[in-house]
Amino acid sequence: MAKAKKQTKRKPKQTQEADSTFFLKLVLFLILGSQWVRIENLAEVWSVPLPIGLVIGLFFASHDHFQIDRKIEYALLLVAAFIAFWLPVGIFIQV
Repeated sequence: MAKAKKQTKRKPKQTQEADSTFFLKLVLFLILGSQWVRIENLAEVWSVPLPIGLVIGLFFASHDHFQIDRKIEYALLLVAAFIAFWLPVGIFIQV
């Protein structure tokens, strides 16, 4: 009588991201998160800041291949956007 072979479950191979790639992504998310578009009117002295870099960065981070690093990328984007709100970084449009 022939014995039935037991099928072993193999874990799928997980690819690891290189440290230099991870560091480059962090720098890019830091730069991207700090980009703001400010629409200003000098006659009436009002300003409307729009976090364009944060929105684009959140889109890129949500479509990232390595989902483990997603929380770190979200946190870095939020911190960069929060700090850059008070700094003169980004595009200024005067109406």
